[in-house]
Amino acid sequence: MTESMPSRDAQPSALYRWSVLVVISLAMFGNYYVYDSIAPIADMLKSDLGFTDENIGSLYSVYSVAAVIILLIGGVVIDRFGTAISTLVFGCLCTAAAVMNAISSDLSVMLASRFVLGLGAEPLIVAITTALAKWFKGKELSFAFGLNLTIARLGSVAADNSPTWAGFSYGSWRGPLIVSAAISALCIVGAVGYWILETRASRRRALGEAGQVDRLTWSDLFLFNRSFWLVVALCVTFYSAIFPFRSFSIKFFMEAHDLSREAAGGFNSILPLASMFATPLFGLLADRIGKRALLMTFGSLLIMPVFVLMAYRVTPLGVPIAMMGVAFSLIPAVMWPSVAYIVDQRRLGTAYAVMTLVQQVGVAVMNWTIGRTNDVFGASAGHPAGYAPGMWIFTTLGVLALIFAYLLRRTERGPGAHGLETIATAGAK
Repeated sequence: MTESMPSRDAQPSALYRWSVLVVISLAMFGNYYVYDSIAPIADMLKSDLGFTDENIGSLYSVYSVAAVIILLIGGVVIDRFGTAISTLVFGCLCTAAAVMNAISSDLSVMLASRFVLGLGAEPLIVAITTALAKWFKGKELSFAFGLNLTIARLGSVAADNSPTWAGFSYGSWRGPLIVSAAISALCIVGAVGYWILETRASRRRALGEAGQVDRLTWSDLFLFNRSFWLVVALCVTFYSAIFPFRSFSIKFFMEAHDLSREAAGGFNSILPLASMFATPLFGLLADRIGKRALLMTFGSLLIMPVFVLMAYRVTPLGVPIAMMGVAFSLIPAVMWPSVAYIVDQRRLGTAYAVMTLVQQVGVAVMNWTIGRTNDVFGASAGHPAGYAPGMWIFTTLGVLALIFAYLLRRTERGPGAHGLETIATAGAK
């Protein structure tokens, strides 16, 4: 008897598919680590290289500028060359950026490296997300996305805690960036591993179609409703407070709260660590009870006072950090899926592209603004009160986020509602 050949109509085994997920997620881990590698050495860049807070903020801003440019170009590379090649190309860009960042103390070179990182990292995320849709369907897809994001955020947690586990490298500013460059190799390792696994599987099995890349279709902008634009406004104000705060938070904790570098990194890692576990739970809660606009309003209410509490040390630092952790888990868990309720399916790609673009613009502006504000008011270990004006800027963004969330809830309780407050899973009481 002859052994029958495997049918190309057969799907890869579950073990094979989940192995693909783990391998490709390594690239996301490296990507996130490199992005967050600046915050733990912000004070060193200032003391050793003479950088200003404005310079440090700019290292984050140029990343967002590059991300906006890539978003405007769209998924042309991914569509033309496929997910395997695209993942490898963008992964190589991320690694090249990390190496550039470690080898030179010149601000221009560092800015260029962060720009290259933005050109590679954001489309790498898109390519990986698109690839996962080839391997997972139905209920598995949501869990696969969640697991992928969990592994990615472990990169942020590892970067924040690098003063503890990689303390040997913190003799100067360059050591941690060399560690970052080494870890960035995972972007290439994960991409090569994925290429091998996909190539092997495609020769013997039938793979699904790649997920659709979010595209910006300008004509669709005039067709979006009030609820969508309120979600966009909430998105930009929320992320413009959270991510620029994280850019300076370790330095702030050290200089305004007298924490060691290790302790400051530990506090900073609470946000991504909490979101890894709490975000899926909040998503399940919203699916079960509805009340999505109300949940976003509650999250905005939590974020509003945390920066003032930290600036004036009104409470122990753990209190506002815990409040921020809940908000950082709750709002994204509800906000992004809510778009599918208020935007036509045919325009979802444009909707998510608009949200991401506006978010990156806001983050770019605020990273520079906070850095400049810190410089103007002399924020430092010798003058911790200089951080207060920047914290008030974050607080203002929190107030605006609360206003937009309230207006969204009021709209969704009116005659033009889209079900954000009412649609829940079957069987929910």
